[in-house]
Amino acid sequence: MLSRVADSLYWMSRYLERAEHTTRLLDVNLNLMLDESATSSDHRWQRVVQALGKPKRIRWNGDPYELARTLTFDVEHKSSVLSCIIRARENSRHVREQISTEQWHRLNSLYLEVTRPEFQSVMHSEALQDNSETPAAFLQQVMEAVHQFQGVTDSTMSHGEGWHFIQVGRYLERASATAMLIEAYHEDLWANPDQLPEGNEYLEWMGLLRSATAFEAYCKVYTADITPERILEFLLLDDEFPHSLRFSIDSVQNALQAIQRNSGKSRAEELNRIAGRLSAKLGFASVDEILSGDVIGYLRSIQRECQAIHETIYHLYVDYPIQTALAG
Repeated sequence: MLSRVADSLYWMSRYLERAEHTTRLLDVNLNLMLDESATSSDHRWQRVVQALGKPKRIRWNGDPYELARTLTFDVEHKSSVLSCIIRARENSRHVREQISTEQWHRLNSLYLEVTRPEFQSVMHSEALQDNSETPAAFLQQVMEAVHQFQGVTDSTMSHGEGWHFIQVGRYLERASATAMLIEAYHEDLWANPDQLPEGNEYLEWMGLLRSATAFEAYCKVYTADITPERILEFLLLDDEFPHSLRFSIDSVQNALQAIQRNSGKSRAEELNRIAGRLSAKLGFASVDEILSGDVIGYLRSIQRECQAIHETIYHLYVDYPIQTALAG
């Protein structure tokens, strides 16, 4: 596979996963505004910005609707939902011959919908305050469209090398986002384990689970007994839930191994070592060990290793000198 094709498929997938994650955080926190005081609302939206990696030039100014509009439609911010969808569509256009017609139609339809000027005009702060259903409807539309694209991808595209690059992009982005999400909630959930929960803290715990699409899946495993320790265990270490860190890293590792088999790269040992080490780190960990140590340090080490996987993928498959390619 050409390096430019692998690069476009990889980033198309990452950008769509990023857009879906951002819309989900905004949707959950806009809904939770109905149950909170103004003081805790400030803390919540500052936490949203932190969970998104503190994007450049984005600050909490006290207006949740303005922040939601900026994170959704401001194309000057590379992390906004609209910017991610535009970049995902541009990458898919570069590899139009590699993806299915159904994939292109789904992504192009989403792009045309979110770039309609008349729709963006009703997403400004004043309009949002007058019609609380407007942002919720739009955010749900984006999430559903991304889920449909992922489903169409799995059902209409051959599960060869290109499909595996899409999986790497999706799950590497998901792993990084989940690690940042858990870190943003650390001070509220795990920093003071002896602190007795207040009534509204259960809403925060549910908000974290819903931000990772994990509430129903969590309840099927632990029933409705929601505790910070079990939330951390589920989001970090569950091997069956698609948004857990362990599941995401295992999926990345499996996809990378499949790419190596297909491409015949003999220099992929370093990449397999990094991915395998991170997979083992999560596979053999226990939540008690993590909580007894430096939770923030543990989460940031996962983010660093995800970045190392990204950089090694680029060095090996995308941005490499011709001499290296000829050497295999």
